[in-house]
Amino acid sequence: MPFSEKRIRYLQLLARQYPSIRTASTEIINLSAIMELPKGTEHFISDIHGEYEAFLHVLRNGSGSIKRRIEEIFQDTLVEREKRNLATLIYYPKKKIPLLLQEIEHPDEWYRITLFRLIKMCRVTSSKYTRNKVRKALPADFAYIIEELLHEQESIANRQDYYNSIIDTIIETDRAEAFIIALAQLIQRLSIARLHVIGDVYDRGPGAHIIMDELLNYHSVDFQWGNHDIVWMGAAAGSEACIANVIRVSLRYANMETLENGYAISMLPLVSLAVDVYGDDPCNHFRPKQAADSFTENEQQLMAQMHKAITIIQLKLEGQIIQRNSQYQMDDRLLLDKIDYEKGTIQMNGKTHPLKDSHFPTIDPSDPWKLSEQEKSIMDKLRLSFSNSERLQTHVRFLFSKGSMYLTYNGNLLYHGCIPMTRHGKLRHFNLDGVDHSPKAFMDRLERLARQGYFSTDDPVKKQYGQDTMWYLWSGAQSPLFGKEKMATFERYFIDDPATHQEEKNPYYDFRTRQEVAKEILAEFGLDTENGHIINGHVPVKVKKGESPLKAGGKLLVIDGGFAKAYQSKTGIAGYTLIFNSYGLLLAAHQPFESTQKAIEEGQDIHSDTQILEHNVKRIRVRDTDKGREIQERIDDLKQLLEAFRSGIIKES
Repeated sequence: MPFSEKRIRYLQLLARQYPSIRTASTEIINLSAIMELPKGTEHFISDIHGEYEAFLHVLRNGSGSIKRRIEEIFQDTLVEREKRNLATLIYYPKKKIPLLLQEIEHPDEWYRITLFRLIKMCRVTSSKYTRNKVRKALPADFAYIIEELLHEQESIANRQDYYNSIIDTIIETDRAEAFIIALAQLIQRLSIARLHVIGDVYDRGPGAHIIMDELLNYHSVDFQWGNHDIVWMGAAAGSEACIANVIRVSLRYANMETLENGYAISMLPLVSLAVDVYGDDPCNHFRPKQAADSFTENEQQLMAQMHKAITIIQLKLEGQIIQRNSQYQMDDRLLLDKIDYEKGTIQMNGKTHPLKDSHFPTIDPSDPWKLSEQEKSIMDKLRLSFSNSERLQTHVRFLFSKGSMYLTYNGNLLYHGCIPMTRHGKLRHFNLDGVDHSPKAFMDRLERLARQGYFSTDDPVKKQYGQDTMWYLWSGAQSPLFGKEKMATFERYFIDDPATHQEEKNPYYDFRTRQEVAKEILAEFGLDTENGHIINGHVPVKVKKGESPLKAGGKLLVIDGGFAKAYQSKTGIAGYTLIFNSYGLLLAAHQPFESTQKAIEEGQDIHSDTQILEHNVKRIRVRDTDKGREIQERIDDLKQLLEAFRSGIIKES
């Protein structure tokens, strides 16, 4: 076939990597073989909200996939206690080995048996991968030995001595413990090919920074931003409104661990303001939630004063954003100018409401959005503290590099919040700068602006606009990450009437149960409407009230089941995770995780009920995945290179 000049130039570049018929042919053979391997296991998790112990455990056990593998391999040879100990050993090898050895009379024999079992597990879990991919996952210290053991056939008579000699030498040289740890970590890594985090690592629980450290080192991960993530990202970018929101939410839940110990952000400037301005204010409506057992009365009082101080600052800063961005159409959120400061009331929607708290010493009624000089000084210091937190900036850069507003992957659409819809059940379009934006185009634009808000350095106006967009994504009326008409911050703090506290959800949440709507969303993002799925988080599934995570005839799966303890009383479970392997889809509903210590000492695992959502009669191969399509394009290019070599268009070298 004739090649265009542009194509010939590309093939000449490819020939630098594959300079001969032999090298190109060998690569075609290798890639074609890979196409026939089973697809790797994908692990989906959502709305972790700082619950690091439960998250780390689910990550280590692969939502029960390792336990299921143990059952398959050892169902007839190990009793339940042995299976449980083997599972815990794989999850927490460094801490479990000393506990198990306390009960062992002959350690060398235990090492031998355990090594054999772990090698058997490794062989099964590595069977989905090429030798080259497994080789890259091997720990450097033991790479050669593990590779030999994984591919050695110890049942062949003339190889038994060789195989046993390796095991004996590992034990004799006192390397058995280190080798067991290496094998356990390899099993964990090979059990999950890719991790998808469908948003909301931050807020509520105490360990978001610990979770982020773990994700930084995970072998293959992507991230779909949640509203609680984007507000921290905005804070790291320098948005003062996002900073105020991050601190307010942390104080509301008496969760300063991530801010102060995780990111070394000093609250002393805010303490100074709280004491100076609100020292005589009881701040009764700003007492932290569920803090009685953890803090003294004086500590709770100080947190309440800090809480009120940052809330007032937040309301002012948000008013400034709304006023300079009329396109947000959020004038209904401008409330500080609706207050009668003498009477202690507010006019809203034609009704007068008395305020629960009318002490506003820093608000100037003639210009209620203006920060006082002391408030300005506080925000300058806090902004500097956020920007100088090296750990926070590392985590946020990771969220930008691995994250996005949404992801299409292997035929599925992943996003955290919603696809904005009209009240008539239609996908909402947005006219921005005179250009019509479909839902996908709208999300693409919002993502670009968020990146602009963090990375822009040469244009302060663009940077400000990008930071305002990050705040809008946190709480804007049509934000795909927020999904509500308003965030009723002012009403919840200052007005008793519960009707004003209602935050009406986007119509999406009414219509997402309809199969035709799910298919329309899939089509909008260019996916197969018959075989694709939507993986959604954000709004916890109230299992205890009979709600199902399966929507739209199984086309849409909601995997927020309440990882955060604050939600578990509403959901009745402690989180969902989803597994997509070569056989199909499995949904795991998890019960509360007591503690890592109990898991290690008593072999307690998270009790999970696994439901098979889809089972494929024919296993999904690599050729059926996005990676497979990339490989096929590579194979096609290499075949053209072969043709170019053989027809004399390109010379071998």
